Amino acid sequence: MSIHVQLSEEAKAKLKAQKRNSTISSIVIAAMVVVLIFLVLGIFLLPNIIKETPTIVTYSASLNEEVEVQEKKVTNQIQRKPSAPANSMTKVIASNTSSPTAIPVPDVNVDAPSVDFGDGQDFGGGWGEEGDSGSGGGFGAVPATMRKRCSKEDRMARLQEMGGNPQAEEVVEKGLEWLKANQNADGSWTGSNKAAMTGFAVLAYLGRCETPLSEKYGESCLRGITYLVNLGMKNNGKLSANLSDKHWPYEHAIASYAICEATTFSNQLSINIPNIAEVAQMATEFTLDNQHKKSGGWDYAYDTEGKRGGDLSIAAWHIQALKAANHTGLEFSGMSRAKGKALDYVESLQNKNGGFGYVTKNSPAGKDEEYFTMTGGGVLALQMWDKESAASVRNGAQYILKNSKLDYNSKDSNLYAHYYEAQAMMIRGGKEWETYNSMFKDQLIKNQMPDGSWKAPGMGGEYKNAHYRTCLNILMLEVYYRFLPGTGAK
Repeated sequence: MSIHVQLSEEAKAKLKAQKRNSTISSIVIAAMVVVLIFLVLGIFLLPNIIKETPTIVTYSASLNEEVEVQEKKVTNQIQRKPSAPANSMTKVIASNTSSPTAIPVPDVNVDAPSVDFGDGQDFGGGWGEEGDSGSGGGFGAVPATMRKRCSKEDRMARLQEMGGNPQAEEVVEKGLEWLKANQNADGSWTGSNKAAMTGFAVLAYLGRCETPLSEKYGESCLRGITYLVNLGMKNNGKLSANLSDKHWPYEHAIASYAICEATTFSNQLSINIPNIAEVAQMATEFTLDNQHKKSGGWDYAYDTEGKRGGDLSIAAWHIQALKAANHTGLEFSGMSRAKGKALDYVESLQNKNGGFGYVTKNSPAGKDEEYFTMTGGGVLALQMWDKESAASVRNGAQYILKNSKLDYNSKDSNLYAHYYEAQAMMIRGGKEWETYNSMFKDQLIKNQMPDGSWKAPGMGGEYKNAHYRTCLNILMLEVYYRFLPGTGAK
């Protein structure tokens, strides 16, 4: 006989509830164990997750072949956003060997050259009320062709192809050596108009791809760039040390041009110069905001509503600076509109004879009351913004061929006019360039001084400043490898 024990319904319900509670408790305990394990692992692994080892990318200064990138691990370091450089030198990561820290720019004491420029308040006769002087650099460092001026072999090949010769490159080298030897202790050049004069020198370095990575000129180039960055941070993007001088728009435009070109090089070569992009941004936005509202040009003291409306010499510098800014990869509100207004302004100044006027289409600039010295500047401004085939460009080039003269030791030695013309005719290419090149090249080469500077040209005037005329001549002789002929490619 078997005995069967039957549980009451109440007992069954209690047993079922007990099993359910045990299951839930087991699940909760298991979940808590998993969470605890993750917490323990997190405590040990969190520092490594947060402090990921940074990578410094180094580049070879020689760019003959495709750039090879080396990645090297370095020890952990705290990364902070750089503060404004104020009066101290910025720091830069720019070397051919890895380093876990930024490299401070050494303070090198160099006696400031004793050089007078104009009357001390003006940019000389060519930069005052009735005439202008200056130099174009390039169109900004252009990524597509940057290796062409960064490789000595390619640079020399283009130099020869475009009608230059090894002697022209030797002359440029001597000129750069002179610039290096005459730099001020603070990284600037000359005793007045420092922003413009430093901008010229930086453009001369970059024109031959002498960047902060350069073995011979890297430190000098970096110190010049640093001076401009410091000035821009101090003045909220206004690149002049004398904002009370009505001519300071020249300084701002020239220095902006240099800073923007340096920014593009820095981006392409991964050179970390603190605050350079901020200064390029602020300086360009200031330029855009202070274009003359009616004419589309730029005027003295950044007068945006005056009757004068500006002049082509001031405008040409700002147009070059905007083109350089366009290459930086930064975003600027109103760039397209400003460009359109500026090019309309330039074309409005073309005389029926093909020349470009200074303030009006009937006003030649400079001491020569017949020759339209701003024709090269007008042609170049249009070329750099994709108007290479415009009738105004063709007519301007023909005016230059028929009327331009260069005799270094006579009154026909307006270096400012010829630098614009050298760029414009180089971009034209063909017979126009061959004719112009045969006129200007030897005149510059044979008039360099033994120390690397250039003697004062025959017309005198604003060219009594040795730094100024030396930069102009260097930039002119770099034109062979700054541009692609016949296309305006930059």
